[in-house]
This record gives sequence, C-alpha cells and structure tokens, in this order.
Amino acid sequence: MKTVVTITMNPAIDKSTGVEVVAPEIKLRCGAPRFELGGGGINVSRALRELGGSSTALYTSGGYSGKLLESILNSEGIDHRPVRVDEMTRINLIVRETSTGKQYRFGMPGQPLTEEEWRKCLEMLCTVEPRPEFIVASGSLPPGVPEDFYAMVADAGGEIGAKTIVDTSGEPLRRVARKGVFMIKTNLREFGLLTGLEIKNNEELMSAATDVVEKGSAEVLVVSLGAEGAFGAWKGGNIYIASPEVPVRSAVGAGDSMVAGIVLKLAMDKSVEEALLMGVAAGAAAAMTAGSELCREEDAMKLYRQMLEG
Repeated sequence: MKTVVTITMNPAIDKSTGVEVVAPEIKLRCGAPRFELGGGGINVSRALRELGGSSTALYTSGGYSGKLLESILNSEGIDHRPVRVDEMTRINLIVRETSTGKQYRFGMPGQPLTEEEWRKCLEMLCTVEPRPEFIVASGSLPPGVPEDFYAMVADAGGEIGAKTIVDTSGEPLRRVARKGVFMIKTNLREFGLLTGLEIKNNEELMSAATDVVEKGSAEVLVVSLGAEGAFGAWKGGNIYIASPEVPVRSAVGAGDSMVAGIVLKLAMDKSVEEALLMGVAAGAAAAMTAGSELCREEDAMKLYRQMLEG
C-alpha cells in the first residue's frame, strides 16, 4: 500500500453524553461522558485503520484537550504527528436525549492559528517520514489560516511527488478548484455552490462534473449524493454508483469513511471505479453505526463484495 498522510487543521474532541430530556432553566443530570476524536483528516486516518489500511495523521494540537487528542490517537494505534500550537484544541458537545433518541450537536469554533503555526504544518508535511504518496486534506480551516491553504498543500504535495485529495467546502474549496488538484470530494450542495449551478438530475450532474475535470480543477471529481450513492468523473470516464440499502442509524462520519474507502483502494493501485465502490460501501457502513462512530471493516467489506457482484 502506498503511503498516506492526512492533514487536519481544525481537529476536535467530541464530548458526548446522554440526558433524559433537554430542557432550559434546570440542572440536567447527564450520563458519564465519552470522548471521541473529530476533524476530517483525523477521522479519515481512523477509518483507514478500521478498513485495514494505514496512514500518518498530521494535525494541530494545543492545551489539555490537545494532549487528550494525542492520547486517544496513541490508544487507537494510529501513527500521528502533532504540530503544537498555543490555543487549546476545540471541544464539541454532543447530547443524546434518551427519551426521544434525538441527538443535539454543539460545534465549537476553532481557535485561531498564527502564521508561524500554519506554516509549520506545511513544513512538517514536506518533511514527514515516510514521505507521502497521497495527501488527504480534509475539514474546515480555523481562523487565521488563509483560505488558499489547501491550494498551498497541493503545491507542497506536488513538490514531493504526492497526489493531493481535498474534502472541504466554501471558499477553500473554490481556491483549490482554481489551483487544480488530483482529487476533489464534495457533496451535491457544495458542488452546486462551486459551479454556480442548480443541479436537477444526474444528466446535469454528469455534464457539470465533466466540465470541472476538463477545466483542470481536478483529475478526479467525486460528488457524494448521501443515501443515493456517489458520482465520479475523470478524464475519459465517469460513473454513478448507487448506495446499497442499509439500516441507517446515523449519517455522522459517512463522508470521512467514504474518503477513507476511496483512498484505501487508490493507495493499493486500484482503478478509480474500484475506489469509488469501496468509498460508497464504507460510507454506507458508517451510516449503519450509531452516533459519530465510523465504518466497521466487516460491514464495509461485505457491502463492497455485494456491490462488486452486482
């Protein structure tokens, strides 16, 4: 398997608990908290490991919550490289209302990074060993980090001979598309914002995605369609892959699991079609798990084999 490095500029600790009823103005007695990792690139590394692959996770880490993040990565056996920063790693709060099963997710803003800190991330990316052959840049950017940061990551990847895969949104996504990158993974809403088009059907999606590839924004473009699957386009080809029907418990983590499945097969020198099949299978497997849990290898591989068999 080729070497993979993930980069996460805005990681998080997800603190989750449960309470019978969420109500104002009273003291809510919650259950014992659980601490899980959050942040696109870190979750891709975790899902890759679950699928039998490996990667090195590069990420920012600050304060006691950063140390907790590092400790959890150690306990999960994931190779990682923290870039120490002054501000504390953010902590999100997830509360499940046990009487209804509803989940309330309180996302905290990332703390700002200095120019010295975000440039240190680029420097480490260029010097990390083993040298990456694939770079996965995923997630939001915290304050202080320029919106063309992921375009800089793509430049850095090009200098060391790595293929860069970007999964982000908004202006950072537009900057990457203007620069050009090996692969962009996005969802249908963000793809519409990127192209300025209101996509109404698969034919329009195929045309718009092919145009993005032909303009050089990405060698491979993947548009996640949620429960409907995914569409992929590359020079000389495109494919729509329907998602298998599964019992859905939570869509949280499906996107990161999809990216992990795609990267797993690409790092094994498989075709784009096989990579997309594995990505859709991993995303569907993540939807079968509760809360923010990622895909499970047994579920993902079972779905992948079923999809291969038609």
